Order: sequence, then structure tokens, then C-alpha cells
Amino acid sequence: MDARLNLFENKVAGKVLKHLAAANGVLKDSGLPTATQELVKIRASQINGCGFCTDMHVKEALHAGENDQRLHLVATWREATVFTEAERAALELAEQATRIADAAGGVPDEVWANAARHYDEDDLTTLVVLIAMINAYNRVNVAVRQPAGSYRVGQHF
Repeated sequence: MDARLNLFENKVAGKVLKHLAAANGVLKDSGLPTATQELVKIRASQINGCGFCTDMHVKEALHAGENDQRLHLVATWREATVFTEAERAALELAEQATRIADAAGGVPDEVWANAARHYDEDDLTTLVVLIAMINAYNRVNVAVRQPAGSYRVGQHF
């Protein structure tokens, strides 16, 4: 399977992706735990059907020390007992913000309040921007049918 566009060689895509990568660096260096960031990216990517991003963030999570069991259960986090309450709040926020078009009024107040119980303002800001960014990446990769499976850890960072 070939992508519809070669995002890695296109000049316009290269300029845009350079800026997105710089923004990702700010998020990566925030106080929000790496595990939480990767879990959120994986869950949004699963919802959006982005195989490329799912592959990337599973591999990045494993490299950062995440365990297989938790990664296998991200899609079914509500029924899984392996996530902290804070991670569960972040995953719920990620789902609601990713499915924003499905909910009249956007992210429900109770979902936001639950996340705010576990995260301070900087972490909430990181979560919101992180969710927006992974959704942008997902939409680009799904639109061009970017193939999944060949990502190497650190390849795009």
C-alpha cells in the first residue's frame, strides 16, 4: 500500500510538519507523564482509525517503558483495571474531545471536572493541545492513507 501523497518529501508538508514537531516537543517536555501522553495519542488514533499513528505511539510507549498489557487494553480502558484514575480521566477527555462532533455542546462538564480533579491547569492545557494535535496528525495520515507498520522509535522526533 502506498500513501496518496509523500508527506516526507513534499516541501509544504515538510514545513508544516516541522512546526507541528516543534509544538510536540513542548508538549513532550511538559509535566504531563509520558505514559499518559502516549495512552491519549493511542486512544485518539484508534478512534480515528489511524494505523500509522497507532503504530508509532504504541512503539514509542513501549520504548518509554509502558507494558504490553496496558497497551492491549487502551481500546477497552473502561473495563480495564490497569489504569490509574488520572489516566482514566485523560482517556475520557481524549475520547470526548476526539468525538467532539458527536456531542452537542462539546466536552461534557462532568468529563472536564473529572480531568480537573487530577490535573492542574498546565497539565490540562497540555492534554487539550495534545488531543488537538494528535487529531490533526490522524486526519492528515488517514486522508493520505499513510501505511502503518514500518515506524521506528524516534523516527519523527
